[in-house]
Amino acid sequence: MLNLRLPSRQLAHVLVFSSLLLLAACGEKPQQGQEGMKVPVSVITVEPARAEVFTDLPGRVQAVKDAQIRARVTGIVNEINFEQGSDVKEGQLLFTIDPAPYAAQRAQAAAQLKNAEADVRSARLLAQRYSKLIKANAVSRQEYDNAIAQSGQAEAAVAAAKAALQVADIDLGYTKVVSPIDGRIGRSLVTEGALVSAAEATQLALVQQLDHVYVDVTRSTTELAALRRALAAGTLTQSGDGAAVVKALLEDGSVYQHDGKLLFSGVTVDPGTGQVSLRAEFPNPDQILLPGMYLRVRVPEGVDEKALKVPQQAIQRTADGLSSLMVVREGKAQIVAVSTGSVIDGQTIITKGLNPGEQVVVEGFQKIRPGAPVQPIPWKQGAPEGAGAPGGAPGAAPAQADPDAKPAGEAPAAKPAEQG
Repeated sequence: MLNLRLPSRQLAHVLVFSSLLLLAACGEKPQQGQEGMKVPVSVITVEPARAEVFTDLPGRVQAVKDAQIRARVTGIVNEINFEQGSDVKEGQLLFTIDPAPYAAQRAQAAAQLKNAEADVRSARLLAQRYSKLIKANAVSRQEYDNAIAQSGQAEAAVAAAKAALQVADIDLGYTKVVSPIDGRIGRSLVTEGALVSAAEATQLALVQQLDHVYVDVTRSTTELAALRRALAAGTLTQSGDGAAVVKALLEDGSVYQHDGKLLFSGVTVDPGTGQVSLRAEFPNPDQILLPGMYLRVRVPEGVDEKALKVPQQAIQRTADGLSSLMVVREGKAQIVAVSTGSVIDGQTIITKGLNPGEQVVVEGFQKIRPGAPVQPIPWKQGAPEGAGAPGGAPGAAPAQADPDAKPAGEAPAAKPAEQG
């Protein structure tokens, strides 16, 4: 029995050893094949093209007219004569302050004016009478001069009484608080029965004109200097007739439907921030832009006749926040650091680091490393990744575990044979 078992054990060892050798040989061949395999990637060839260059600047919305309704006389608010949150017209009655004290002051000023007018008539007649008597030496020169002076004082008293009556009329008119502009009024800041003060200028409400709005933005002097250098060097040229038409980007990223115009650029630099102020005006018929709202203003800078543009998805961010692209040079993938500019219709302008005619990897760079051999395939915008590769992107399956990809045994086996 023992002699029969010994050969079987030796045979089993031989079989196991032979299997290990075969497995090792099979494992080496795919590894060698993968080293020479070119991974298909989708690329675009960058060519210079004309592009309008712009910059996005942060800004705040301001009302074109912002009227604070304040009390100009002291008194009790009798009535609120508007609907809160409604549109009001210039001259529309908003508040009524108790007019009784000011009506009495006006009546008193009118009575004083009548008294002064009666005095001036008497003084004027006396002066006229003395002017005749002085010629006949019937009165002294001193009496004549006194009569003339009294007539002048009486006329001055009339003028003062008229001014007092005018002041009383103004104060009485201030008891009717009206809107100084057309616009949208907010909530009432006081209620009926509240005591308002002219000395403290109690605020009653706020009226804002919103059919047009201002957007105040700031820009650093460094950016302005770079823009001037680009225009001077001819890298950028002025667009069109120089009309500064700007666009607004709302908080959700959408573009505001109405274009605006740039009114002016400040000539004074804020010493605290090193920035200058710009103001744009936008039509606001639907009152979408509200005072205090944050948005971004797209300001045109010029036209770049030789701009290099790449899809945004081709740009990668490094750990330190810099931008880079993966390009194909001599059949291998290489990473180059670039500087980016404006984003136009989903494409980013590359201002530094990229040369015309270079092939930029748009899809597939997740499957390759720098220095890896690649097979460039023209990128088709909107096509699913890998759709442009022949045969279902051979060689792509071993590079990533995609549940929708083809099994690893279908196409990769044919790849080494194609490349010899």
